[in-house]
Amino acid sequence: MSSEKPIVHVIDDDEAVREVLAFQLGSAGIDVKTYDSAAGFLKIVSTVRAGCIITDVRMPDISGINLLRRLRDLHITVPVIVITAHGDIPLAVEAMRIGAVDFLEKPFADEVLLGSVRSALDRGDRDRKREAERSSIQSRLAGLSNRERDVLDGLRNQRPNHRELPGQPHDEDAGHEPLRSRTHGLDRRDSRSERGCRVRRDDVARPSPAEARRHP
Repeated sequence: MSSEKPIVHVIDDDEAVREVLAFQLGSAGIDVKTYDSAAGFLKIVSTVRAGCIITDVRMPDISGINLLRRLRDLHITVPVIVITAHGDIPLAVEAMRIGAVDFLEKPFADEVLLGSVRSALDRGDRDRKREAERSSIQSRLAGLSNRERDVLDGLRNQRPNHRELPGQPHDEDAGHEPLRSRTHGLDRRDSRSERGCRVRRDDVARPSPAEARRHP
């Protein structure tokens, strides 16, 4: 697994915002690169490995929401934090549906920003480790002989309720309620920091108590 140092990629068409975010994060010892448009960032996105992305919602040409869609289509799994001066719950839910891990309304306190970024960086690190483990398992499975594959298939057939081995395809949505049924209370949950609205992915996708009992 690569030991590449994580970088926070800040995308905002407002130069003052870019400079402030770069200063705040840089003062905390976090490496930052800034971009004045989503199009500019997409030109180098294939080189992005470790880190996270902070993007404004309202930008010319490609909005933050459309950038999330592009990243999803490109299978870019780097965590994305969405920021906006025009926060509302439907917009936050839309961002989370597409893949954002956090949603902050400007202005936000330094500690809120840093907490969100550090959480995103930790998430990205865990995701990369899981992907490395998955790739390792897939590589070993690919090297099995036909006889070894027969033995493995036999073991699986003996345990109809087995859990899928890491790296094996499975239906991630099986047994889970649709997202819309888990977000009905979001409009009643005023998730606000001391300064500005904040909606996290866990707020949107948190399972109900009944679902939690079914999936301990």
